[in-house]
Amino acid sequence: MGQKTHPFGFRVGITETHKSRWFAPKALFGELLVEDYRIRKFVDKRLNRTPPFAAVSDIFLERTREELTVIIRTARPGQVVGQKGSEVESLTRDLQALTGRKVVIKIIEIKNPEIDATLIAETVSEQMKKRSNFRRALKQRCESAMQNGAKGIRIQVAGRLGGAEMSRRFDTRLGSIPLSTLQANVDYALAESRTTYGIIGVKVWVYKGMFGDHEDDNSVQTSAAGGRARARGRR
Repeated sequence: MGQKTHPFGFRVGITETHKSRWFAPKALFGELLVEDYRIRKFVDKRLNRTPPFAAVSDIFLERTREELTVIIRTARPGQVVGQKGSEVESLTRDLQALTGRKVVIKIIEIKNPEIDATLIAETVSEQMKKRSNFRRALKQRCESAMQNGAKGIRIQVAGRLGGAEMSRRFDTRLGSIPLSTLQANVDYALAESRTTYGIIGVKVWVYKGMFGDHEDDNSVQTSAAGGRARARGRR
């Protein structure tokens, strides 16, 4: 049996930080955890599954006693903000109604969406829904990522590919993917393509180089714990 682990979970607390950044007493922890899940589902449905299709990759949540901060990483910040800020104001009101707390929304632009694993997975998923050739779609995404600065990429799809009776697995890779090295910056994402003949899973791994070689300019993953871990790794 393969000893597999999630590339992000493998690095949390070492070179990556949590996507929910807050502390709570034991009595409140479960309630806030469920609230985080609902916020993420709501924002994803609002911005990714319905117009304006804002290409949101990550949602980070920070809490203080007074307010909840929702940090949205998106490839199309203009779509999230809307005309004269109308979209972001509407989203803030809806989140306040959902949580009953004061909400602040911050938007961070993804400068290079071609090497963002979540956006690549969503793109491949959409292409497969439209019944395009999956081999061509995977090859195009891999080549595009390598041309835009990725050190390595792997895309795997599994299910009833091409509408075949029997499900199978197919993957394409370019460059290297060092999954067992903690200092390697590997972005991972999973998406589901809900086709008429069943669900097809899409997994994407993108190797962006070693932590410390360069800091991701659109990253919000800087924290005391992450910074200390990176410093230890460079010694």
